Amino acid sequence: MKNYFTHKFREKSPIEIAGIIIFGAIAITGLAILFGFVIMWLWNWLMPEIFGLTTLTYWQAVGLFIFLKLLLGGCGGGGKSSKSSKRKCDDNSKSDFSKWKHYDEFWEEEGDILYKQYLERKTNPIQTNESESF
Repeated sequence: MKNYFTHKFREKSPIEIAGIIIFGAIAITGLAILFGFVIMWLWNWLMPEIFGLTTLTYWQAVGLFIFLKLLLGGCGGGGKSSKSSKRKCDDNSKSDFSKWKHYDEFWEEEGDILYKQYLERKTNPIQTNESESF
């Protein structure tokens, strides 16, 4: 796994990597703030008129979102406690790194060679098209 990030950030300087991390943190924070305001705005627009409920503050809207996320589940489980829905969520999880357990070994043996071949195919598409059309 150690070579995965080296490969992904091969052409990036440490300053660019730090910039990507800072931009990502700012973007996630901004989206979280925006999402809280959207929930608050929708609730305060619809719920008091339709159901006669009180309005929400920003932090109440954020708390409501977190509560519903915990209650209803994160991977489309819909609050079901059956093992089949949980297994389905785990199988499709992006945090499952079991596929990567042989990545370092592969990259050391074949990775650089295959990556260079891929770059040659991308930079010289005419040569690959002629060899494939025989």
